[in-house]
Amino acid sequence: MASELQRPPLHADERTALIGWLDLQRQILRWKCEGLADEDAHRSVIPTSPAMTMAGLISHMRWTEHMWLEVAFLGGDQKQNPAFDESTEDADWQTEGRPIAGLLAEYEAQCARSNEIVAAASLDDAGRHQGFRAGSANLRWILIHLVEETGRHAGHADIVRELLDGAKGYF
Repeated sequence: MASELQRPPLHADERTALIGWLDLQRQILRWKCEGLADEDAHRSVIPTSPAMTMAGLISHMRWTEHMWLEVAFLGGDQKQNPAFDESTEDADWQTEGRPIAGLLAEYEAQCARSNEIVAAASLDDAGRHQGFRAGSANLRWILIHLVEETGRHAGHADIVRELLDGAKGYF
């Protein structure tokens, strides 16, 4: 997949650039999971961060997209998102041995849903969830934050994958 990864056009309009950079980081996360056995996808390699597995990263990013676009931006119900479960630490990172293929499919579906939400809105539209400090941020801010968050975790995936099996690479 690495050869298929491309940055957005150098002279893209704002929306195309934002979605292009976000999609690239999403693709890098998926690429880092290619060829991983379920056992390795769930194997913890960072002693101080046991939830940071490849499976945990994908689960967390699925729920991060949901939180920012469906909950904060659209004002949806946060109860279905495990990130808001205060009874379990890092609940959105917990994968309970679920197959990586299923987690990736859920992430892909959430990204597609996120893209639908973005396509239907103006970058100047404000979030509707007033219960969060950033709940009224405009879509532009949310997308920039998602690029940052996804890129940060793509970097974590680089390290986790290298520690798992030595695979490394940057497109």
